[in-house]
Amino acid sequence: MDTETIPQESKCSSCSSRCGKLEVFDWLSDLPQPGNVTDIVEVQFKNTRKGFFRNSNQLKLKKGDVVAVEASPGHDIGEVTLTGELVLLQMKKNNLNPATYEFKRVYRKAKPVDIDKWEEAKGLEHETMLESRRIAERLRLNMKIGDVEYQGDRTKAIFYYIADERVDFRELIKVLADRFKVRIEMRQIGARQEAGRIGGIGPCGRELCCSTWITNFVSVTTNAARYQEISLNPQKLAGQCGKLKCCLNYELDAYIDAQKDFPSTDIPLHTEGETYYHFKTDIFKRLMWFSSGRDSTGNVVMLTVDKVKEIIELNKRGGKVAKLSSEVSAAVVKEIDYTNVVGEDSITRFDEKNKKTNKRRKNKRRKNPNKSGNGNNQNRKRRNDRPSNSSGNKKQ
Repeated sequence: MDTETIPQESKCSSCSSRCGKLEVFDWLSDLPQPGNVTDIVEVQFKNTRKGFFRNSNQLKLKKGDVVAVEASPGHDIGEVTLTGELVLLQMKKNNLNPATYEFKRVYRKAKPVDIDKWEEAKGLEHETMLESRRIAERLRLNMKIGDVEYQGDRTKAIFYYIADERVDFRELIKVLADRFKVRIEMRQIGARQEAGRIGGIGPCGRELCCSTWITNFVSVTTNAARYQEISLNPQKLAGQCGKLKCCLNYELDAYIDAQKDFPSTDIPLHTEGETYYHFKTDIFKRLMWFSSGRDSTGNVVMLTVDKVKEIIELNKRGGKVAKLSSEVSAAVVKEIDYTNVVGEDSITRFDEKNKKTNKRRKNKRRKNPNKSGNGNNQNRKRRNDRPSNSSGNKKQ
């Protein structure tokens, strides 16, 4: 059986544990590719592990092909995720230089025997992970084994683990090698990398960013939440990995730029009768609310940022305003109300208008019965005056 005849659905069903993870959209796929652009292809293995390989045998590879590639030792099985010119751009994004990078080779397109062995190896991964956790617990190692990945030819297994401190796992490797009869490789990952490998749905309703497109993780601090006026609730700010959500950094720069000329919220506003303290801020509308007491919200005024800066400068010179009042026009604070648009595009939306016009005609007829009667009589008379052609039209 030729591997090129394997439908795409069967390939996707065999790699369902990693579909959609770090997928790259090939926006050049519809364009004619010039010949011999590059012989480098991107191959994806389980979850988010990817590699770049040289197609030294000049195979006709396309996205979705399952190939056997060089590994150490033996060979591995993966899926081609990118070909052509975009591979060089992807390497540049990952800070890899094609001139100095040591490429391994693509051996061949995977045969049915290779795929069967690959499927068999993947079926052992979950049980191997559970057994390795029990072994690590017996050895009293302060670590968590989060995932196991078998090589395509089942000669090596990669154990991904999380640990807060340095772990001496030399004894663990000996026990695992004796138990599973494969070569053992240990790789330490962070909590965010583990969430990316496992995957899931975030509170926004979309797939986790760490498993779909994030390749490098930037540190996130609580200052990002403070700048955006977000409640410092650990349960809402933490993601599935237990760390602060990566998306807290997405709009941080926009908030920082918008608040460059904002006065400090710790500065109170002094009037002749009362002292007002900061209550809340709408950053992008450039509005600030101040309350007449620290804990009271009975007298709250809304001011623009420029007005607040003006009052602060006046207080610094020893002056005070007589009274604070909201000086924002209604157009600025106007909010869009909810409107029910259900039925606007209905097919029967004109039926009521037709009913109204029919009612009007009936009412006119009731008011002027003579007019309508005369009109009907005239129409009848015209019909009767027409010559009958029933006999003249008959064929002879």
